[in-house]
Amino acid sequence: MQYEDFADPSFSADLIGWQKQHGRHALPWQNTRDAYRIWLSEIMLQQTQVSAVLGYYGRFLERFPTLHDLAAAPVEDVMAQWSGLGYYTRARNLHKCAQRVVAEYGGVFPSDPALLAELPGIGRSTAAAIAAFSAGARAAIMDGNVKRVFARVFGIDSYPGERKTEEAMWRRAEALLPQEGIESYTQGLMDMGATLCTRSSPDCTRCPMQPRCVAFATNRVKDLPVRKPKKATPEKHALLLLMVHRDQVLLEQRPASGIWGGLLSLPELYGHAAAEGDTAPEIDQLAAAQAVQQFGTVESQEQLLPVTHVFTHYKLHMTPLLITLAGRAPLAANERYQWLSVDRIAAAALPAPIKKLLLDLLGHRAEAQARMF
Repeated sequence: MQYEDFADPSFSADLIGWQKQHGRHALPWQNTRDAYRIWLSEIMLQQTQVSAVLGYYGRFLERFPTLHDLAAAPVEDVMAQWSGLGYYTRARNLHKCAQRVVAEYGGVFPSDPALLAELPGIGRSTAAAIAAFSAGARAAIMDGNVKRVFARVFGIDSYPGERKTEEAMWRRAEALLPQEGIESYTQGLMDMGATLCTRSSPDCTRCPMQPRCVAFATNRVKDLPVRKPKKATPEKHALLLLMVHRDQVLLEQRPASGIWGGLLSLPELYGHAAAEGDTAPEIDQLAAAQAVQQFGTVESQEQLLPVTHVFTHYKLHMTPLLITLAGRAPLAANERYQWLSVDRIAAAALPAPIKKLLLDLLGHRAEAQARMF
């Protein structure tokens, strides 16, 4: 099928008309040409719902009001502001991107989607969205919402994640671009996928594409887009060493790459080791004792109930081993470890499940101690 076969000016006209009347117009990153704010919102919205981004977006701008502020900040500050939003590689790339734009473009984002796509954390679709909203560039986006809209409206009955199908969708997206009104068209695709053509409860009665929608006409709305073939979710385990001394907890800086890269977390044994089922492997007491002894003298030890967190590619069962130290040894010259006061946990750059675990546990301990007096 040729590129021209996908052209349909009435599609973009209907979408633009709907967006101007019924689309979203009051989101905090709309009604601006400020590329910094648009870029920030697009990165935060990658694989994340608008409702989850709203609070983070405002707080992030309070802390880093300009691109120069972000580029000059320590990466630890950036990670702390991002903590809880997930997919932490985005935050590291955000910081790197800000520094690149300052160093290479004088702090001004380029308007060419091809140049934007070369920057850290900005792919082809995100580059197109930034360029469209900040400079009116005529470029196509292709995210999960767009794939779902296209699959249903045009009756695409192959999995969108397959290379051949995705390439065809990109050709269609390029062919459907309007000559004018690219901002409303791009926002319309996003709005339709997010508010009408949703994954589980699409509102076909209000959809402007219903008259042309193949999925609606053939009663296949629930079947499209074709879902990715399911695979069994691997299950892994980790033993968390939750060492407490007085009102402080020991934390370890995780490597820059990998799960929770660059964040503070609890020291671990097993290292997200694979295992069968949700039963934690038997604790190697000798290995645990050797791991703890470098940090102090053990006063008490208690194995707590496991906490489960689901990542994109596997399920992690974390078993906290609560270790109260009678005294602690000076930390070796290793910047990976640090003692953190309990009252600083909420603001620290910690993975969301680890932060919740610490706040819940240490909060309960504080309440229990208060009841004793």
